[in-house]
Amino acid sequence: MKKIVIALLATISGVVLLFSYRTSTEAIPPTSLAAGTGAEPSTSAGSTRSGSTPSASSAPEAGQSTAQPVPSARQPVTSTGLVDGTYQGPSTSTRWGPVQVQITVGEGKVTDVQAIDYPTESGRDQQINSYAIPRLATEALAAQSAKIDMVSGATVTSRGYITSLQGALDQAKG
Repeated sequence: MKKIVIALLATISGVVLLFSYRTSTEAIPPTSLAAGTGAEPSTSAGSTRSGSTPSASSAPEAGQSTAQPVPSARQPVTSTGLVDGTYQGPSTSTRWGPVQVQITVGEGKVTDVQAIDYPTESGRDQQINSYAIPRLATEALAAQSAKIDMVSGATVTSRGYITSLQGALDQAKG
Protein backbone atom coordinates (compact mmCIF):
# COMPACT_ATOMS: atom_id res chain seq x y z
CA MET A 1 0.00 0.00 0.00
CA LYS A 2 2.83 2.37 0.87
CA LYS A 3 4.50 1.78 -2.53
CA ILE A 4 1.23 2.54 -4.34
CA VAL A 5 0.84 5.87 -2.51
CA ILE A 6 4.44 6.85 -3.28
CA ALA A 7 4.04 5.88 -6.94
CA LEU A 8 0.79 7.87 -7.20
CA LEU A 9 2.36 10.97 -5.58
CA ALA A 10 5.41 10.69 -7.84
CA THR A 11 3.17 10.45 -10.92
CA ILE A 12 1.10 13.47 -9.87
CA SER A 13 4.26 15.47 -9.16
CA GLY A 14 5.67 14.53 -12.55
CA VAL A 15 2.49 15.57 -14.37
CA VAL A 16 2.37 18.91 -12.54
CA LEU A 17 6.00 19.60 -13.40
CA LEU A 18 5.44 18.59 -17.01
CA PHE A 19 2.51 20.97 -17.48
CA SER A 20 4.25 23.86 -15.75
CA TYR A 21 7.45 23.59 -17.84
CA ARG A 22 7.86 26.52 -20.25
CA THR A 23 9.47 25.43 -23.51
CA SER A 24 11.77 27.63 -25.53
CA THR A 25 9.50 27.32 -28.56
CA GLU A 26 6.79 29.51 -27.07
CA ALA A 27 6.38 32.63 -29.19
CA ILE A 28 7.35 35.96 -27.75
CA PRO A 29 4.70 38.39 -29.01
CA PRO A 30 6.24 41.12 -31.13
CA THR A 31 5.73 44.67 -30.03
CA SER A 32 5.59 47.74 -32.12
CA LEU A 33 8.18 50.19 -30.88
CA ALA A 34 6.15 52.95 -32.51
CA ALA A 35 3.29 52.14 -30.17
CA GLY A 36 5.47 53.20 -27.25
CA THR A 37 5.62 49.83 -25.55
CA GLY A 38 9.27 50.26 -24.66
CA ALA A 39 12.56 49.13 -26.01
CA GLU A 40 13.27 45.58 -26.98
CA PRO A 41 16.62 43.87 -26.65
CA SER A 42 18.90 44.80 -29.50
CA THR A 43 19.93 42.27 -32.11
CA SER A 44 23.43 41.69 -33.35
CA ALA A 45 24.54 43.53 -36.44
CA GLY A 46 24.11 41.53 -39.59
CA SER A 47 21.16 39.57 -38.29
CA THR A 48 18.76 41.19 -40.68
CA ARG A 49 18.29 41.69 -44.36
CA SER A 50 17.72 45.19 -45.60
CA GLY A 51 16.00 45.85 -48.85
CA SER A 52 16.88 48.56 -51.35
CA THR A 53 14.88 51.33 -49.70
CA PRO A 54 16.79 52.05 -46.46
CA SER A 55 20.53 52.58 -46.75
CA ALA A 56 23.00 51.28 -44.20
CA SER A 57 23.41 54.79 -42.80
CA SER A 58 19.66 55.15 -42.26
CA ALA A 59 19.19 51.78 -40.57
CA PRO A 60 17.27 52.19 -37.30
CA GLU A 61 18.96 51.69 -33.97
CA ALA A 62 17.37 49.31 -31.46
CA GLY A 63 14.58 51.11 -29.65
CA GLN A 64 14.00 53.62 -32.45
CA SER A 65 10.85 53.72 -34.53
CA THR A 66 10.97 54.00 -38.29
CA ALA A 67 7.22 54.35 -38.69
CA GLN A 68 7.20 57.22 -41.13
CA PRO A 69 5.98 57.59 -44.67
CA VAL A 70 8.47 57.62 -47.49
CA PRO A 71 8.35 61.04 -49.14
CA SER A 72 5.80 61.05 -51.94
CA ALA A 73 3.16 63.39 -53.26
CA ARG A 74 0.05 63.26 -51.07
CA GLN A 75 -3.08 62.49 -53.04
CA PRO A 76 -6.67 63.00 -51.97
CA VAL A 77 -8.12 60.30 -49.74
CA THR A 78 -10.07 57.73 -51.75
CA SER A 79 -13.22 55.84 -50.85
CA THR A 80 -11.07 53.11 -49.25
CA GLY A 81 -9.55 55.72 -46.96
CA LEU A 82 -6.01 55.07 -48.22
CA VAL A 83 -3.89 57.92 -49.57
CA ASP A 84 -1.72 57.08 -52.56
CA GLY A 85 1.99 56.86 -51.74
CA THR A 86 4.66 54.62 -50.26
CA TYR A 87 4.66 53.94 -46.51
CA GLN A 88 7.01 52.07 -44.18
CA GLY A 89 5.59 50.30 -41.18
CA PRO A 90 7.43 50.32 -37.87
CA SER A 91 10.42 48.08 -37.43
CA THR A 92 8.95 45.39 -35.18
CA SER A 93 11.34 43.53 -32.89
CA THR A 94 10.86 39.77 -32.78
CA ARG A 95 12.72 36.96 -31.11
CA TRP A 96 14.81 36.34 -34.24
CA GLY A 97 15.31 39.97 -35.30
CA PRO A 98 13.38 42.97 -36.59
CA VAL A 99 10.73 42.79 -39.30
CA GLN A 100 9.70 45.84 -41.31
CA VAL A 101 7.20 46.15 -44.17
CA GLN A 102 6.78 48.81 -46.85
CA ILE A 103 3.55 49.23 -48.81
CA THR A 104 2.71 51.15 -51.95
CA VAL A 105 -0.81 52.50 -52.36
CA GLY A 106 -2.17 53.44 -55.79
CA GLU A 107 -5.72 54.47 -56.61
CA GLY A 108 -6.70 53.81 -53.03
CA LYS A 109 -5.52 50.17 -53.06
CA VAL A 110 -2.42 48.45 -51.77
CA THR A 111 -0.52 47.66 -54.97
CA ASP A 112 2.76 46.38 -53.54
CA VAL A 113 3.99 44.96 -50.24
CA GLN A 114 7.70 44.47 -49.57
CA ALA A 115 9.48 43.14 -46.49
CA ILE A 116 12.42 45.54 -46.31
CA ASP A 117 13.91 44.07 -43.15
CA TYR A 118 13.66 40.53 -41.79
CA PRO A 119 15.90 37.95 -40.08
CA THR A 120 18.42 36.18 -42.34
CA GLU A 121 21.29 35.45 -39.95
CA SER A 122 21.05 31.66 -39.90
CA GLY A 123 20.34 29.16 -42.62
CA ARG A 124 17.10 28.30 -40.86
CA ASP A 125 16.00 31.97 -40.96
CA GLN A 126 16.72 32.06 -44.68
CA GLN A 127 14.85 28.80 -45.28
CA ILE A 128 11.77 29.89 -43.33
CA ASN A 129 11.60 33.42 -44.72
CA SER A 130 12.17 32.32 -48.32
CA TYR A 131 8.66 30.86 -48.33
CA ALA A 132 6.99 32.90 -45.55
CA ILE A 133 7.68 36.45 -46.80
CA PRO A 134 6.26 35.92 -50.34
CA ARG A 135 3.20 34.14 -48.92
CA LEU A 136 2.54 36.95 -46.42
CA ALA A 137 2.89 39.56 -49.19
CA THR A 138 0.44 37.68 -51.43
CA GLU A 139 -2.07 37.40 -48.59
CA ALA A 140 -1.74 41.11 -47.73
CA LEU A 141 -2.36 42.13 -51.35
CA ALA A 142 -5.39 39.85 -51.58
CA ALA A 143 -6.86 40.98 -48.24
CA GLN A 144 -6.00 44.68 -48.65
CA SER A 145 -5.55 44.71 -44.87
CA ALA A 146 -3.40 43.27 -42.10
CA LYS A 147 -6.05 40.64 -41.32
CA ILE A 148 -4.14 37.81 -42.93
CA ASP A 149 -3.31 34.25 -41.95
CA MET A 150 0.03 33.51 -40.35
CA VAL A 151 2.39 31.13 -42.09
CA SER A 152 2.80 27.79 -40.33
CA GLY A 153 6.38 27.37 -39.19
CA ALA A 154 7.00 31.12 -39.35
CA THR A 155 4.77 32.33 -36.54
CA VAL A 156 7.24 34.82 -35.07
CA THR A 157 8.04 36.39 -38.44
CA SER A 158 4.33 36.41 -39.34
CA ARG A 159 3.43 38.32 -36.18
CA GLY A 160 6.15 40.89 -36.79
CA TYR A 161 5.11 41.22 -40.43
CA ILE A 162 1.44 41.74 -39.55
CA THR A 163 2.30 44.34 -36.88
CA SER A 164 4.50 46.32 -39.28
CA LEU A 165 1.94 45.98 -42.08
CA GLN A 166 -0.79 47.39 -39.83
CA GLY A 167 1.43 50.34 -38.96
CA ALA A 168 2.02 51.10 -42.65
CA LEU A 169 -1.72 50.82 -43.38
CA ASP A 170 -2.49 53.17 -40.48
CA GLN A 171 -0.15 55.77 -41.99
CA ALA A 172 -1.75 55.36 -45.41
CA LYS A 173 -5.15 56.24 -43.95
CA GLY A 174 -4.03 59.86 -43.88
